[in-house]
Amino acid sequence: VCFVPGGLDCSISFVSRVLGKVCVHGNQKGILSVLVPHLADLTKSDCIWQRICWRLVECVPDRWMEAVVLGFVQRAPRADVLSRLLGNLVVKNKKAQFVVTQKVLLLQYHHPTEVLQNLLGYLSLDSLRRALLIRVLQELLEIWGSSSAVRHSPPEQQQYISKAILICLSHLKEPEIESCRQELLTSMMEGVKCHLDSSLPQIRRLGMIVAESISSKINTDGPVLKFQYEEDDEARELKSLLVQTPPSCVVPSLPDDDRNQKADAELPLVLESNEKSHTAASAMPDEELDAELDSDDDLIPYDMSEDKELKTKAPVYIRECMEVLTGSEDVDKWEATVKALESLVRKNPAATREVSVELAKILLHLEEKTCMEGFVELRRRAQVAVLTTDPIPVAKYLTSQFYSLNYSLRQRMDILDVLVLAAQELSYPKCHRKTEHSDAPKPCIQLLPGSDSSKDWRRIIDERIKSKTRRFAKGQSQVELASSPNEFNSVAGHFFFPLIQHFDRPLTTFDLLREDHFVLGRLVHTLAILMSLAVNTTAVPAMGKALLELVWALRFHTDSYVRQGLLACVSSVLLSVPVERLLEDMTEQLLEAQSWLGDVMEKDPDGDCRRLALQNLLLMENLKKETKNSPL
Repeated sequence: VCFVPGGLDCSISFVSRVLGKVCVHGNQKGILSVLVPHLADLTKSDCIWQRICWRLVECVPDRWMEAVVLGFVQRAPRADVLSRLLGNLVVKNKKAQFVVTQKVLLLQYHHPTEVLQNLLGYLSLDSLRRALLIRVLQELLEIWGSSSAVRHSPPEQQQYISKAILICLSHLKEPEIESCRQELLTSMMEGVKCHLDSSLPQIRRLGMIVAESISSKINTDGPVLKFQYEEDDEARELKSLLVQTPPSCVVPSLPDDDRNQKADAELPLVLESNEKSHTAASAMPDEELDAELDSDDDLIPYDMSEDKELKTKAPVYIRECMEVLTGSEDVDKWEATVKALESLVRKNPAATREVSVELAKILLHLEEKTCMEGFVELRRRAQVAVLTTDPIPVAKYLTSQFYSLNYSLRQRMDILDVLVLAAQELSYPKCHRKTEHSDAPKPCIQLLPGSDSSKDWRRIIDERIKSKTRRFAKGQSQVELASSPNEFNSVAGHFFFPLIQHFDRPLTTFDLLREDHFVLGRLVHTLAILMSLAVNTTAVPAMGKALLELVWALRFHTDSYVRQGLLACVSSVLLSVPVERLLEDMTEQLLEAQSWLGDVMEKDPDGDCRRLALQNLLLMENLKKETKNSPL
């Protein structure tokens, strides 16, 4: 029962039921987009209308409460308006409390940032609701610090939870931070470890930003965490959530008369300050003025316009380059050798083959001595040149070192990058290869050393699908490129099979199936690229069969980056192996893969995995249409 201004009693439970039923039957947007602005205006200065609005939402039956509360949260312009409309509904009604503190924050992740700000700001505006705000923060940090949640939830949901954590931190007061400081520190340490272990750069950066924010809140006087990552719009948006903006920051304008009086009052102050500075300058002694004039500014500088920088001559022999890279203390000569090594290797293939394995070993262990521009790219180009000049022995050496002891993860990923780039170069026609090499951009400074060659698999597979797609529209005829033998044909097995043999054998410092899952993801992406580049080669059926066995062994891997690589492997097998060999040698594996792809398309939390699974199923459907007697 509510009291209206006329002194009469009225019950609005019927109106609450009508509102709930209208909202739950799909008309939420239509009715609340009109009702919420009117109620916001009426409750701005009238406490009676506030009580009427509170009773309106409190009397909604529980089975319709979610639709009504969500509608109010989504359409309230600010947190203070939402507080006037709902009051302490989340404290009085358990269903509303579940929707606000659990469903919207933990089970859904499609709401925009403004809804999160309104919702968490609403919880912070009353002392009775602030306990719910702290409890929500604790639950969000528990999920954020869960390794299982990081592995199995999509990146969009993790970004949503990170935003909610930052907004909660912005509303905490100093006594509240002091009371839960140790808990925040523990959650930060657990969560940042889970996020830094992820294979996805986006997840790692989210962990860094949230950890920095928590550290800045709990260590206001001492040192705080600081990570290095790319500062883009998304990072700046996340950091801005930590700063609480007031509901209204409009400065009232002064009347014209007051503004003129203020300007007249400021003018004498400016004139007075100018007079003081002029008087101080005139009172300066003549000795100080002479001391200022008597300086080194009268000296005439040397003319250095025609000076030329002395250039260190680069070595002209391969063995000389090896000596400089291993033992020379001359930094300029070392830099000149690194810059000239690639062209020297390509110009002297015979001399390179004599020392190819030894040179590959030197380049694999070569470390930067100076802050040399583009060192990582120059070293990688030299490694690719050595590998393409003498493919078989160098490939055997690199693939054997990938599973050896005493190598860092960075070196192992460098091996994968070099193998992919060399395979691409060997599989291209020579004339096209020279054109690409001459037009290649000069190396530049890289903030993060190393290039992620696994990004190339998507482009390669998309091009292969495009080439197999029949189009009936008329268009401009394409000029055929000059053909030449595929040099990757005879060496594809030396690149591929040693990499796939020992993936399940853990070493003391290297375990692909456990903590080093990021390198495992890079490995399966590399195998997918090598499989795609080996199309029309004699080894491709055996490669395809081995790759499907690898996919079947790792199909339930928890890391989404690894699963993306496995799905890319399936695509490369379907596009590279001839249809006849697929049906003769791999029928059983394809049937098993088809069932697995259906499950991935329906149940996988990662959007890219679902898209790739659908792409593979469409490829299988095309194979079924091409072969009438297919058991698929």
